[in-house]
Amino acid sequence: MATGAETDKVRARYGLLLTALAPVIPQILGSAFNIWYNATVIEPMFTPALRQRFFLTVAVYNAVVYPIGVYLWVKQIFSFRDLFHQLEADPGGNTLPLQELTPARRRLIHLPWFAAAVCGVAWFLCIPVFIGALLQVQYPLDPRLLWHLPISFCVSGFIAVTHSFFLVELASQWGLFPAFFQHERADRTPNIFTLSLRGRGIAWAVSASICPIASLLLLLLAPHSSATNAAWLAVFVGLVGIAFGIFTALMMSRLVAKPIDQLRTAADAVSRGNLSVDLGRAGARRPDEFGRLLCEFDQMVRELRDKEKLRQTFGLHVGRRAAERILARDPGLSGVEEEITVMFVDMRSWTARASSSPPAEIVEIMNDFFRVSVGAVEEEHRGMVNKYLGDGFMAIFGAGDPGSNHARDAVSAGCEIMCAVQGLNDELAAKKRAPIQIGIGIHSGPAIVGSVGSPERLEFTAIGSTVNIASRIQGLTKSVGRPLLVTAAVHDRARDSFQFEELPPQEVRGIEGRVMIYGVTLPAAANPNTQGS
Repeated sequence: MATGAETDKVRARYGLLLTALAPVIPQILGSAFNIWYNATVIEPMFTPALRQRFFLTVAVYNAVVYPIGVYLWVKQIFSFRDLFHQLEADPGGNTLPLQELTPARRRLIHLPWFAAAVCGVAWFLCIPVFIGALLQVQYPLDPRLLWHLPISFCVSGFIAVTHSFFLVELASQWGLFPAFFQHERADRTPNIFTLSLRGRGIAWAVSASICPIASLLLLLLAPHSSATNAAWLAVFVGLVGIAFGIFTALMMSRLVAKPIDQLRTAADAVSRGNLSVDLGRAGARRPDEFGRLLCEFDQMVRELRDKEKLRQTFGLHVGRRAAERILARDPGLSGVEEEITVMFVDMRSWTARASSSPPAEIVEIMNDFFRVSVGAVEEEHRGMVNKYLGDGFMAIFGAGDPGSNHARDAVSAGCEIMCAVQGLNDELAAKKRAPIQIGIGIHSGPAIVGSVGSPERLEFTAIGSTVNIASRIQGLTKSVGRPLLVTAAVHDRARDSFQFEELPPQEVRGIEGRVMIYGVTLPAAANPNTQGS
């Protein structure tokens, strides 16, 4: 199987030649049908004088019209040669001015129309030319000739024109479009006219169905020649119709069914969560509605990839579940005011431990602590660890989830952290290391949740007095001697789920008057010592 590089080499070498030769096969097929029809149906109707004039007209017409058609077609193909080689040598097209490249792209998109026009004029001009030439010999002409001559040229012409259009389109999209539309979408070229899906269906019907059926009907209605076997003629016309129908169907499959298959495959992949599909290259080389559809679908997938990347990156900072809730409620991350619960957790005596323990041990203990703490907050109790504060962290509960009992979730997470830390302390005791000492402060209230910072650097966080009070409450754990303290706002929201002990009101810096605080009753095994510097 050829690789992409090998295919590009073949395309660069033979792309122009293949496009130039694309109309040849349709002309041969149309001419073959025309010659057979003239020899079996029309020629027996000629008198010697008409036969001589007919073949003389064939020779003169082919000698004049076909060289003109070939010249026009080859000239049009050669107009792409220099640009094509430049683009192959310079894939970015950086050295080519846009005012030169855009008209060439437009002419390339219209190349199938040009081929169809040249073929159509060459074939359908035969009708008045040949009838006029024969009228100079015999007037009036045999009515049978007035039937069969137009039939012969119309059927042959429609076969040649439609198949030339499709083959030139296939050849140019394979051989030339990759060079001319490497970084631009073909459908965005200004002032272009392309064949729509409806138009393709009509052209297919004309080439594969209408021409053969109309030929059969006209043959039935037209006067019959004594030298012609009508039954065998009908069979032949039917077989020709079937053959051309299959040939047209194959081309239409390439031009229509392939992009639909690509879309279906890509849609199936996206529905399974696979966002790695890429239809941009295929769509960029289609100037019609399929190209636009492929490109727009590819753009949609790219936007989904960007959003998924944002969700994953955001989730690394605030937790996956929390990120999904926040993005669903506030996709712009501009900031909203919400009732939330804020938790501050701090590790005690960390300065002394860091100065007396090896760095590897410090990192190991800290990673173990954050592992169990983050798991308790985010995986078990629907919170988010918003920021790390050296040897502690700040967690938010209820952001983007207004229906939850975030105060209860925060207290439950605090209790679980205490139990997890006691488990870590048991392991440290076995290694004859000092235990971890922590303090946790929790407060509920309104806060602004969103992105704050400069345009160059933003941080998703919560701000307001609720955050400040929670931080101060955590600071009280050292002086009060209780590892887990909550405010009255938290107590009122979670009193039915935990046992609280009312403690003496405390003065909190920045707040007038004393603040009511409560200790959470913990099992003895989950009550690590909170004393220390």
